Amino acid sequence: MSERSLIILSHFQVKPLLAGRARGETTLITSPDLGLSTVEVRLDAAGVLFPAGDRLAWADAEAVAGNDNGCFALHGGEIEKIQTFSEATGRPISLMPTAGPPTLLIAGFPMHRIKGTDPGRDTLSKVRALAPVTGRALDTSTGLGYTAIEMAETAAEVVTVELDPGVLEIARLNPYSRALFERSTIRQVMGDSFEVVTGFPSAAFDVILHDPPTFSLAGDLYSGEFYRELYRILAPRGRLFHYIGDLESDSGRRVSRGALERLQAAGFRRVARRNEAFGLLAAKG
Repeated sequence: MSERSLIILSHFQVKPLLAGRARGETTLITSPDLGLSTVEVRLDAAGVLFPAGDRLAWADAEAVAGNDNGCFALHGGEIEKIQTFSEATGRPISLMPTAGPPTLLIAGFPMHRIKGTDPGRDTLSKVRALAPVTGRALDTSTGLGYTAIEMAETAAEVVTVELDPGVLEIARLNPYSRALFERSTIRQVMGDSFEVVTGFPSAAFDVILHDPPTFSLAGDLYSGEFYRELYRILAPRGRLFHYIGDLESDSGRRVSRGALERLQAAGFRRVARRNEAFGLLAAKG
């Protein structure tokens, strides 16, 4: 089944269709890909008919509308929630809709900021904190690929590392992740970043964006040993942005304080808080 043949929906798209049905509408404009594009659909007694012939039954529409945290693939008249169980981590993974691009939900934790923002703007704030992003860039945690895609706008090459095949399985179904699999300047590496970075040559990257899962899920990616490897593979005068989370929260203050001390011990200089991007910016040399 081709990912491009799928219609991907969430409650954001389906609730207006149900409202239109209640008003007696026979056609409406909706998005088949979580807001990236729009099409005209027909509303009839059986459900919603998309231009290519796919039909969303009203009972399925009600199910999608009632699930605020799920995205669903429609193909062949059937809906299926976009989710999997990771054999690598033993955690459930799903695609969670937002008013913008969706986020990844791992073990109940959203992998992007969604309060007062959306994953698209969250990604931009991280990359802008690291700007200018030129030369060779490393993204230590692929996820849905938003960071790698954004950095590839200006970098000559982006190497992005992902531990979990289940995450990439979800990303392949996410319309906003298509460029991750299509851009020739993005190179994907499968493996644990803690181990993968040891295989990179010294001074291999001009910029590094380190956006790990929360400390509770991936504590080794906040360790002094890992920071020393990031320092080694960063080019002279290269820059690192390390996403932490809300620096003003109790956990953010605690994690950022320890991270700052370990970054400095690893050799990084000019380690500065970037509150607007929820992380720390550091330089080599």
